[in-house]
Amino acid sequence: MSITPEEKARLMKEYATKEGDTGSPEVQVAILTSRISTLTEHFKTHKKDNHSRRGLLKLVAQRRKLLDYTKAKDEARYQDLIKRLGIRR
Repeated sequence: MSITPEEKARLMKEYATKEGDTGSPEVQVAILTSRISTLTEHFKTHKKDNHSRRGLLKLVAQRRKLLDYTKAKDEARYQDLIKRLGIRR
């Protein structure tokens, strides 16, 4: 239920702030968003998978922390990121 290495590499290339960037909040949030959407699709067919649901909640909380950090550091980067990813708030 994780993302493929190719998908991860594509996300890193698309959201990187500089060459070889793998740890910026933008890249991390993009990867988490991809994993969250994959798990959300999984739950449409496996409604009683509570073990994975706990993992989903942890991913959502981690993404929320990274978004809060980005917002505190640079509001413009935060607004650009949520617009590019299509997540609300």
